[in-house]
Amino acid sequence: MKTALFFALAALVSLVLIADGAYSKEKGVKMTIQISSPAFNEGQPIPKKHTCEGPDVSPVLKWTNAPEGTKSFALICDDPDAPMGTWVHWVIFNLPPDTRELSENISKKPVLENGAKQGVSDFRRPGYGGPCPPPGKPHRYLFKLYALDTMLDLKETATKKDLEKAIQGHILAQGELMGTYKR
Repeated sequence: MKTALFFALAALVSLVLIADGAYSKEKGVKMTIQISSPAFNEGQPIPKKHTCEGPDVSPVLKWTNAPEGTKSFALICDDPDAPMGTWVHWVIFNLPPDTRELSENISKKPVLENGAKQGVSDFRRPGYGGPCPPPGKPHRYLFKLYALDTMLDLKETATKKDLEKAIQGHILAQGELMGTYKR
């Protein structure tokens, strides 16, 4: 009777973890990082200041809920609504584990003062390149943050594809913030 109760309880806990988004095939447990920006709220328009119609500076990004064991963070910003397929706006990785914020207007240098590296976006350069969609419907811009259990052995010329391959098996937690932009 005790064994049956134990397995029933274990099954219930597993269902709760799966329903809560806390389960991951990769590590067994996956946390969600809460990522936000004072520049725009989830699902809301990104201000022109952070686009090609303005000074094109990166927005402030903040996060919480980084798990223990985080060795670095990586961030990808892309536009899945681009006419020719997903357009990559920012690739940044090896952010130190104590980082909880990216300030506005991050330098477009390949290697930052804190040792983080910026890969090459679809603009063919390192650093943030803001929204610049063709006229028409709003596009979605996804800021995807990953807490990793390692520092990545990638060069600053890494692409989104290189980064996605390198983080496989190393994601402890992730979060996403979506903003929109229309011209």
